[in-house]
Amino acid sequence: MMMSETVDLRTGLIRASGHLTAQGADLLRGTADSLREGGHRRVVLDLAGIREADDAGVAELHSLRDRFAADGAELVLRHATQVTAEPV
Repeated sequence: MMMSETVDLRTGLIRASGHLTAQGADLLRGTADSLREGGHRRVVLDLAGIREADDAGVAELHSLRDRFAADGAELVLRHATQVTAEPV
């Protein structure tokens, strides 16, 4: 199963579903960066629809959250505790 995303440009919410891989996390990073560049200082990434994730995808999201924080912005990973990584 591939990963997909739905974006609410008004609120800065990204809903992800499917299987999270490094490639999927790269898609989410691009979307989150676009929202931030569009004026959102707080971006929410809802992971409730993620059914599986690999280590690389999870690591990429944590790196993105840290980068947002270093830039004075906030990336909220909602439902992140239910996303369990599988070995790559």
